Amino acid sequence: MLAFSLADHGALALQGTFLYGLAYVSVYQAERFVPSGLVAVGYSASPLVTGLGAALLFGAPFGRRFVSGGLCGVGGVALMFWPEIQRHDGGGDARFGAAFTAAAVLLSTIGSLAASRNRTRGRPLLPAIAYGMLYGAVAAAVVGVVIGDGRALAVPTAPSWWISLVYLAFAGSVLAFACFLTLQDRVGVGRAGTVGVMTPLLALVVSLLFEGFRPTLLTVAGAAIAGAGNLLMLRPAQSRRPAEPAAAPEAG
Repeated sequence: MLAFSLADHGALALQGTFLYGLAYVSVYQAERFVPSGLVAVGYSASPLVTGLGAALLFGAPFGRRFVSGGLCGVGGVALMFWPEIQRHDGGGDARFGAAFTAAAVLLSTIGSLAASRNRTRGRPLLPAIAYGMLYGAVAAAVVGVVIGDGRALAVPTAPSWWISLVYLAFAGSVLAFACFLTLQDRVGVGRAGTVGVMTPLLALVVSLLFEGFRPTLLTVAGAAIAGAGNLLMLRPAQSRRPAEPAAAPEAG
């Protein structure tokens, strides 16, 4: 189970580097410029992007309801970012935040599609996650060294930091991604992305409580539209009424 070919490792490196490594680096960079609640709402565009990628690469269905819900999510994201963009016209900080958020969505989409392909090719879930996270950690470490501009890496000594690390490593990473990829196997890449339906609202609450974020009317409207779009994508398609059988020809 743990023996992978060189081609397997290449596929796992693709999954890990994008899904577990570079996507998270982009998220953390985005949060340097905009509140984390806005970054989380940006992920409401993930279902549309991953659904489109799955349709192009794997021939997955990409219906009108899914597209409509995805466009609602994109519109909600635009409304969510608009007050911040207006507020930071001079420095362009919000634009950097939006750019890094978009990069995170695209990178995680690539990683999710690679993970889906790895699963369809029979690569076991937990070993694939383990190797993928190893490659993702290496990629994130390389980026950290590059953007650190030669500064030495410091190891924190605070117990709270290590407790947080253990929690994020197991509950927030291994367990969370095992559940997410299992869901992705069952419902598809695009629909699995809608697990973020509640994330923006919860993230906004956290930002309100701990980061001093004060939403505007546009922020609230954007969150509502993005959430409604995700809910639209989650709704099962209505089954069509079967056509009545044609009448049998009368005997001559």
